Amino acid sequence: MKYRRLGKTELNVSVIGFGASPLGNVFDDCDAAEGIRSVHCAIDLGINFFDVAPFYGLTLAETRLGDALRGKRNDILLATKCGRYGLRDFDFSYQRILDSADESLKRLKTDYVDLMQLHDIEFGTREQVLNEAIPALLKIKESGKARFVGITGLPVYYLADIAREVEVDTVLSWAHYNLLQDEINPALVGLCQEKDMGLMNAAPLLQRILSDASIPSWHNAPAELKAMQAPLLACCNKYGVELSDVAIRYAIDHPFISSTIIGMCDVANVKKNTGVLNFSMPDGLLDEIEQLVAPVKNRMWFEGVAENNLPRKDQ
Repeated sequence: MKYRRLGKTELNVSVIGFGASPLGNVFDDCDAAEGIRSVHCAIDLGINFFDVAPFYGLTLAETRLGDALRGKRNDILLATKCGRYGLRDFDFSYQRILDSADESLKRLKTDYVDLMQLHDIEFGTREQVLNEAIPALLKIKESGKARFVGITGLPVYYLADIAREVEVDTVLSWAHYNLLQDEINPALVGLCQEKDMGLMNAAPLLQRILSDASIPSWHNAPAELKAMQAPLLACCNKYGVELSDVAIRYAIDHPFISSTIIGMCDVANVKKNTGVLNFSMPDGLLDEIEQLVAPVKNRMWFEGVAENNLPRKDQ
């Protein structure tokens, strides 16, 4: 396993992070015992960064991760989130953020997390995120219940907009650095370097589009993005490699992203994902993929409050 510094936190996080959302049955039903084994396997293989949220499985993922970390909490770096609790259940008010942190700590069976993050800030109003949620987050940090704090979301330019105005330690962007998307580069890389914020990337498989697994019915991507799965699989097959291996290798090779978070909940996937560290990209493959995806590159879907998805004029 390789490790990178997570910005000003000085934490050294594994380049592959354990995304715990599948522990909450987000994609398929996850066997609880197998989920625990997958966490232990990940630790044994060098993964030290675990990311979860109360939204995943409506608290089930946090509960299962807490069970899995009994006796192993001090071996890992633990991140969770607050502000999102269901598909359409968001609350970025000051007191709810404080209460949410306590609830997560209880489920995770710990008295602190290494990182507490606001979850999908594009769903809150700008005013409430800045005037209530961020102050509550900083209060949680001051109390010692979180060592560091950060923000997460889908629209990278909005993340950057908020990050310019507040003092957070990390930014987690999802679905914006993979074989089909690279807007994390103009939106966030330079800013995070300037402010020494740790930068993380989630969903390198673009919620299964960049794999041979069936795309979930709830997937919000435009049809033209989903349609790229078949030609990309054929392209990789021509080179004798798996699309998911190519997608993960591509993501973790970004030099300025500290950790790429991949969802997992079974031992086989943990071993497969970490095995990508020994995978070499065939010559010519990325050039061919780049030409293949060019017509749909950086097409993204909308989530959250409308104005939060538009770049400001000064950006």
